[in-house]
Amino acid sequence: MQKLIITAFIGMHFIFASSIKAESIILRSDAPEHHTVVPGDTLWGIAARFLKDPWRWPEVWNINRDQIKNPHKIYPGETIVLERLPDGPRLRLSHSEGDLRTIKLSPRIRVENDNNLPIPGISRTVIEPFLSQPLVIEKDGLDNAPYILGSSDGRVILSTGNTAYVTGLPSNQGRTWQIFRPGKPLLDPDKTNLILGYEAVYLGNVTVETFAETSTVTITRAKEEILKGDRLVAAPDIIFDNYMPHAPNFPVNGRIISVYGGVTEIGKDAIVTLNKGAEDGLEMGHVLAVYRRSQARSLKGDMIQLPDEKTGLVFVFRVFEKISYALVVQSTHSIKVLDAVKTP
Repeated sequence: MQKLIITAFIGMHFIFASSIKAESIILRSDAPEHHTVVPGDTLWGIAARFLKDPWRWPEVWNINRDQIKNPHKIYPGETIVLERLPDGPRLRLSHSEGDLRTIKLSPRIRVENDNNLPIPGISRTVIEPFLSQPLVIEKDGLDNAPYILGSSDGRVILSTGNTAYVTGLPSNQGRTWQIFRPGKPLLDPDKTNLILGYEAVYLGNVTVETFAETSTVTITRAKEEILKGDRLVAAPDIIFDNYMPHAPNFPVNGRIISVYGGVTEIGKDAIVTLNKGAEDGLEMGHVLAVYRRSQARSLKGDMIQLPDEKTGLVFVFRVFEKISYALVVQSTHSIKVLDAVKTP
């Protein structure tokens, strides 16, 4: 089984940055004075109790770029307290509602049962299935990958639990592999449909039973029909550091170029593909605003570009060189392919 490590985190002292003007951070009108963390909480959800824009919590908790990549953790049972001070609000961490001291976080030994795990930034159940599935390849990038020869009983379509035979499978890359099929090209609408890469379609997982010239595998998961000729890629050991949502500190002007998994409606929890990637400065944890781009025809018959209308937020969770995948974390209106994504 592939390894999925999800680390939760929060700021060192939970104090609003003194350099941020109070009026730039908008508290909710119904913000509570404190919140005790319970199993199932997420950092995004907790921030949403206090802030109008919950993705801004790294700003208000004075977390800098290094801390985002070297996170601290909070656990169920700990309490976040809101103070309304003359120079602006402040959040701090205490271990009980009666203990209003500011607590400096330090390493502690914990037995991590299901109810005592550090809370994630966003819901694990939404992100986990997609951490390793989207795969962007070059043209013909799977041509040299191991492939399925078929099964001993001549099945045309393979599914979960079936035994299959694979040729060209190396024995030094582990026993857990994923199955892909070459998919559609991903085009950049802002660069005359330049091909940014090809999206490989994720089909399922296999476990190797026997390595040989013709290896024997068991299909442990079949998301779609698996056929003779489908290709295998070694399952990665993915470490998702669950970086705090934070806005890029530079202008981003990109587009949603597709929706992942054949979904037709783009709303909250959908996975979308962006035409910006690592070479454009995007990184895991970036939050981008989605804007609808629309036109209207004038009385003279000309098409006029209307002002962009904000329709939601996306959270970038996987980044390739020219392409990124993002989770729709907020949707106030319908989101469509070719809508713009910008620095919020």
